[in-house]
Amino acid sequence: MAHTPIDLRTTALLLADLQNDFIDPRGAYARGGQSAPEIVALPHRIKPLADLMRARGAVIIATQFTLVPGRGGDPIISPHLKRLRPFLRAGDFAPGSWGNATVDALQPVDIVVEKVAYSAFYMSRLEWVLRKIGITQLLVAGIVTNGGVASTVRDAHVRDIDTIVLEDGCAAFSPAVHATAIDALRPVGRVATIAEILADVEAA
Repeated sequence: MAHTPIDLRTTALLLADLQNDFIDPRGAYARGGQSAPEIVALPHRIKPLADLMRARGAVIIATQFTLVPGRGGDPIISPHLKRLRPFLRAGDFAPGSWGNATVDALQPVDIVVEKVAYSAFYMSRLEWVLRKIGITQLLVAGIVTNGGVASTVRDAHVRDIDTIVLEDGCAAFSPAVHATAIDALRPVGRVATIAEILADVEAA
């Protein structure tokens, strides 16, 4: 099937939640025993595309899941997340912290968007930023496929923002969950491999 050529003037690479606290062995999730090799491998898998887009002058946007400190410094955590991840504590994913930052392998990024829920559009400045800088298409990579990635892609869809999901640039805590989530996103936007998009960007 033929696809519309990528226009780097109106396309951004969106790095969803590729943060130290999620991925680094010193981060909060590794401390809590929550990791997966597919997730750990993502930054270096995505890096060639990020480097090429950066070299071509395209925009790199990173979303950063953030636990906002409440009274006394304890993080404000949604009840469902507290049940799923009881190991989260004060300082994890805190604004401005090392754990909250995008991993070094994907730096530098042009725009950082703090997020507090699965979707990067929920109560964030992401849509405002995209409209202001003229971005109408997102290449989406990151974690987790069935959570932040899926929610963000669906929210982009209802806002008429075109998306291309990088199938091997996303991961979940199990390959089966990842595959199911990818299949569910095929009606919403294009699904492509990093190699395919590298070729498209080279031709842009």
